[in-house]
Amino acid sequence: MSLLDLFTSGEHKKAKSYFAALVRIAFADGSMDEHELKYLEKMSLKLGISNEEFVKILEYPEKYPLESPFDYNDRIEQLYNFTKMIFSDDEVKMDEAVLVRQMAINLGFPIQNAEKVTDEAIHLIQNKNDFESFSKAIKEVNKF
Repeated sequence: MSLLDLFTSGEHKKAKSYFAALVRIAFADGSMDEHELKYLEKMSLKLGISNEEFVKILEYPEKYPLESPFDYNDRIEQLYNFTKMIFSDDEVKMDEAVLVRQMAINLGFPIQNAEKVTDEAIHLIQNKNDFESFSKAIKEVNKF
């Protein structure tokens, strides 16, 4: 296996773990609706998830623990997409919000600030902020 193959497979593994986290959020309320499925289909294409992988991850999302990206901006982007997932059906349920808070901690946001970051993320997506505005606001709420 070449170094490029190792890098590519490592990146793909991270993409699958990220996608599995989105699946777990979609199922947080016990079921997945058509809007959540459409969002997952869109994200699978963006992440390079094959149809076979898509089906496996839908069946067993817990087999793919979330791997936090090293880059802070990538973590914010994942939080953005996690939060968009809970709004894909235009209804945020408590189970989904709690899971996004756990994901924020897994992404590396400080435990003592996770609730504040998550509440801000939900507020920003609810008000239809774009990614640039979202990122700027999350960085403000999560000052080091």
